[in-house]
Amino acid sequence: MVEQRADLTFKYNLKRGRHGWIRLTPAYSVKIVQQILDEHPDVRYVLDPFSGTGTTGLVCAEQGVRCDLLDINPFLVWFARVKTAQYQPETLQTTRESVKRLCRQAEKLPSRNGFWVPPIHNIHRWWPEARLDILARLYEVLNQRFPTPSPVKDLLLVAFCNLMISWSNAAFNHQSLSFKGTEEHQLSLFDEEQQIYTHFVELVDTVTETATDVLPVEVTVQQADSRHIPTLVQGAYDCVITSPPYPNRMSYIRELRPYMYWLGYLKDGREAGELDWQAIGGTWGIATSRLDTWESQNAGALDSEFQTMIAAIAQKGPTLAKYVQRYFEDIAAHLQSLYPVLASGAQVFYIVGNSRFYDTLVPVEQLYADLLEMNGFAAVDITTIRKRNSKKELFEFVVSATKV
Repeated sequence: MVEQRADLTFKYNLKRGRHGWIRLTPAYSVKIVQQILDEHPDVRYVLDPFSGTGTTGLVCAEQGVRCDLLDINPFLVWFARVKTAQYQPETLQTTRESVKRLCRQAEKLPSRNGFWVPPIHNIHRWWPEARLDILARLYEVLNQRFPTPSPVKDLLLVAFCNLMISWSNAAFNHQSLSFKGTEEHQLSLFDEEQQIYTHFVELVDTVTETATDVLPVEVTVQQADSRHIPTLVQGAYDCVITSPPYPNRMSYIRELRPYMYWLGYLKDGREAGELDWQAIGGTWGIATSRLDTWESQNAGALDSEFQTMIAAIAQKGPTLAKYVQRYFEDIAAHLQSLYPVLASGAQVFYIVGNSRFYDTLVPVEQLYADLLEMNGFAAVDITTIRKRNSKKELFEFVVSATKV
């Protein structure tokens, strides 16, 4: 019997140093990457073309394995760079000293003075007005004190991302984003403003403490579309360890929106939709509406059984059928662009989950296996690793193969 295995999800990462810096539900477990590297000790150079929060890169760096990361999301590129960077003791000390100064400065600023807040639609559903005002003041003094990028500012921003989401009403424990009640805490030994400042200091202490580890190798991170692996990557990778977005109509934008708005990577909902349209598997806003006019560019990417599956989905949802078709055509394009940058004998590992649309089960793991074989890979293997928390027929798999 295949179990749910919380240790193979993002939950395992939360208390493991830098891996717990930001909670992101689609992130996969440190343990999966560690196990792959342990079972293949000859791996020397890894590529993760869907790097997300940088889990693969950080595990590789911790184990002295060279690694390059690619992601289409500029916030995730920034975060992976910060997460895998080397930090000098004086940088960490300056960060700890700075946060206390920032809190004192924020406390002195006048409340409700019109400081900048992110242009999130219906923002008071996320934060009550008084709480939002405190966060806005903190963010104001942070940017006044550090107007340009620096390692100190990066670490402070990581802590701030945790702070603002911790004090929000958002709940990411469901497939659709939900919100808790907006009522203020009724019983408190301290004023909420002081609690937020204290929490910020604690978060900075945690971040700087976990940033002390010296990483044996440097990780490179680039913003790139994985359907077109850039020629500027070093190439000759002997391993790929990655987890692409699943074809389940969810995307990283769902959970990343508050971080991206606060840090200026998004200015409105249209930009969020544009990014999801560019990403594989994205469906936010205009990314869904554009599917109605999207036309297949590579209908022969998979066999007739795939087309039969698409037709079955289309009977109940033509837009969803196009979504699934586009997803796998994008993955086919990705694999075609990946093959040339791999060394002969390179091994690839894709952590994927299957999906269901209406009454049609989409065997994502088998479709990945088929695409790998069609693109010149051999020794394709599918291993079921865990039961997912949603529908009973949904599982997570490792699909592996070797470049001939």
